[in-house]
Amino acid sequence: MTAQYRAFLVEESEGKFSSSITELEKPQPQENEVLIKVEYSSLNYKDALCATGVKGVAASYPFVPGIDAVGIVQESFSKDFSKGDRVICSGYNLGMSVYGGFGNYICVPETWIVNCPTNMDSLSAMSYGVAGLTSAACIEAIMENLDQNAKPIVVSGASGGVGSIAVGILLKLGFKVTAISTKGTSKEGIDFFKLLAGRHENNLSVIDTETFLGEGVRPLDKANFSAGIDTVGGEFLSKILSQVEPKGVVSCCGNVAGGSFKSSVFPFILRGISLVGIDSQDSPLQKKQNFWDKLAADWNLDLQSQTKVITLDELQEEITTILEGGQLGRVVIKHGDDQ
Repeated sequence: MTAQYRAFLVEESEGKFSSSITELEKPQPQENEVLIKVEYSSLNYKDALCATGVKGVAASYPFVPGIDAVGIVQESFSKDFSKGDRVICSGYNLGMSVYGGFGNYICVPETWIVNCPTNMDSLSAMSYGVAGLTSAACIEAIMENLDQNAKPIVVSGASGGVGSIAVGILLKLGFKVTAISTKGTSKEGIDFFKLLAGRHENNLSVIDTETFLGEGVRPLDKANFSAGIDTVGGEFLSKILSQVEPKGVVSCCGNVAGGSFKSSVFPFILRGISLVGIDSQDSPLQKKQNFWDKLAADWNLDLQSQTKVITLDELQEEITTILEGGQLGRVVIKHGDDQ
């Protein structure tokens, strides 16, 4: 009998999409591939889009989403990885054209994986996941280009996965941060950001999205920020660009609020602002390893209070929540022992 494994499978029938927990045939690795028994994976916005059939995410259906996973190598046809190694796979085509982390096993090329740092456990690895890598890339871009940092760094979508991790790391590094969030003034939001800031609470201010957007976007506005991390796109990116001081840097990594934005040349030619696009999905493998090492050491955060751990059976409800803009922090899927 062929070995099987549990997975969250999304199927299409006559243009309609449905999902279910089902048993799939366990994949067999080929040359230069590894079979990984998944311990944890995480829920990202792109995964939620894939799970609901948004075009341009998954290559075809039926499909198993999940763009990142951590687990133990079960079979290896790689000279670099052996059975028993604990590894992380994030981005590339995992969860896009190759069955992803919403299954108890993944089979991927050796060139997609890195060793999990020895000082990072598997749950912590997926509490960061692709969101953590993206946050790290955004922060690195700012630190490499920022001339001054007297004013706060603004972070949009600050209650989501990328935004909340970015806020936490920036505070740990000693920056002042302004967090923009739809939940900024709610009790839930206040409690969340208080936990997120910890002992750095005096360096964090929170603005709700309506207050931030205010009367709309001007070509140039008062320079309130030294730099920015935009995780949502659209009007938020436009507004951030107009409010960053001369020689500032804005990292752009998301499109939840829209894939286009309106701006002018003035932030760039009058203030010399740099807009840096972030693509952590296809970053070189060594760069990803460097980010994981930073997240395990100097940039390490205690993400327990902002991470919700669920099972595959609870995943559909969380997909709905993230698409409705209700996710706080990170959602991690724990894969059971019955694999």
